[in-house]
Amino acid sequence: MTAQEVRLCGLLLREHFGEVVEKVGTHLLRSGAQNLRTIIHETGLSVDLVKKSLMVLVQHGACLFSSGRKGPGSPTEYRSGCDRILRILRYPRYIYTAKTLYGDTGELVVEELLQRGHMTMSGTVKTVADRLTQNMEEGRSMDYSEVSSAFSKLVETHFLQRCPTLAGAGTADSTSPAAGATPAAPGTPAAPASAIPPTPESFPDCYKVPHMTLVGRGKRQLTAEDGEDQRNAKRQKMDSEAHGDEGIYWQVNFERFHLHFRDQAIISAVANKLDQTSSEIVRTMLRMSEVTTSPAATCTKPLSANEIFRSLPASYNIPRPILDQYLTLLVDDPMEFVGKAGESGGGMYVVNLHRALANLARATLESVVQERFGSRSARIFRLLLRKRHLEQKQVEDFAMIPAKEAKDMLYTLLSQNLVQLQEIPKTPDYAPSRTFYLYTVNQLPTARMLLQNCYKTVANLIERRLFESKESKRLLEKSQRIEAILASLQASGAEPEQLTEVEEMITAPEKQQLDALKLHINKLDSAENQVDETIFLLESYVNSTATSTG
Repeated sequence: MTAQEVRLCGLLLREHFGEVVEKVGTHLLRSGAQNLRTIIHETGLSVDLVKKSLMVLVQHGACLFSSGRKGPGSPTEYRSGCDRILRILRYPRYIYTAKTLYGDTGELVVEELLQRGHMTMSGTVKTVADRLTQNMEEGRSMDYSEVSSAFSKLVETHFLQRCPTLAGAGTADSTSPAAGATPAAPGTPAAPASAIPPTPESFPDCYKVPHMTLVGRGKRQLTAEDGEDQRNAKRQKMDSEAHGDEGIYWQVNFERFHLHFRDQAIISAVANKLDQTSSEIVRTMLRMSEVTTSPAATCTKPLSANEIFRSLPASYNIPRPILDQYLTLLVDDPMEFVGKAGESGGGMYVVNLHRALANLARATLESVVQERFGSRSARIFRLLLRKRHLEQKQVEDFAMIPAKEAKDMLYTLLSQNLVQLQEIPKTPDYAPSRTFYLYTVNQLPTARMLLQNCYKTVANLIERRLFESKESKRLLEKSQRIEAILASLQASGAEPEQLTEVEEMITAPEKQQLDALKLHINKLDSAENQVDETIFLLESYVNSTATSTG
């Protein structure tokens, strides 16, 4: 992991869990696997704070623990990785995808699991039903069965998966937070000890929904007048009830969401390059091969033209000859999103996943060069990507750019490490007069460099957003207090004059400043999400290249 990744992970941990958790998390990222005593000594924090920080990290899958490297009886060691912490950046996208596919109920299920790390199905269903009931009209409530149905659909499509059981957790001594400690969310278990993430292959019941005896409807939140004692008594009663799914905890399957994002990126690229019908054919092929294709595969399993024709949506009334023409067009396209694997069954076709990601990454690199250095530099960059190796004179001729300008552009790209210079000597002495100097673009190292720049950009955006919020902390707190008073008055049926009087507690200049602040923070949030889309594409391409070459 790089310094930019560690910096971004630290900012994400600070924003979501506080400065103490950030200190422990970044220490583990920099130092590698360590036992509890070493962490306490090197961070300078108290035993209690370190234990609680580790519990939070373990609860959210950002920290794994296992028995020590010195063999049986050695203290439990904790390790953390950037990958899981960086997923926090993508939480809004996971939640929005769940909302798009499964509505408000699916959105809240995924949101609860992301906020709490992992929960039982019954606990999630109750919490989501209560939240939905709270936002419904008076007298209406959400049935538990509706939330259970949405939860089951998310499991069936592998967006949710069971947490692996605790097996071989190492030494469960008193110094381990996992031993007799309660994780961040009440009633949840310690996280898995194994460093291997749960997959259907390693855990057979990973996507098996338990039979749950939970009947009822969501309840509205009790007001302060109802008494704290009454709420505590009801909470204890609910916690003590058995629903048949005790000890079975669920978490969000990030890899499944990433496969969905990858497929959507490919479909969108085909729609932009060709047309909507072509993208619908590719969407059908990806949907058909979801179950049969492994996440690390470079292409989908071959599908016959007859199968594709039968699986197309009924709304797309495409005759068979037209489908064959579209498939031929997709195969002949230079982007090579679709390839032909045989002639049986009217022709066997595959979606080239690795090639598609490579082309999307290439388009991203070209776009970055064009935005930063202009269209002529982008022309030179595209030329080098296509021709691989060119001398300076050849670049000038092929790009049709004057020699002086081409030379300046090449040197600018070279100084930014977007273009590389390769020396090929005619003689062993490397004399300049007898050496070919060839310009080239290595796509993978360039993508890695741009990925690090993206991490740095997101970290800068987060720091700026936190700074803006801190500078206007007093104004934001005042606004929140007034909003709370207004909500309380509206609930108690206050007169309009009272509401107007409370609203006027914020002066016109303060309101103007508040609107400008909210607009600025929304822009920073939007920029974070847009950069994350670029990060996802580049990460997918780098990981796909490592898999295909390994």
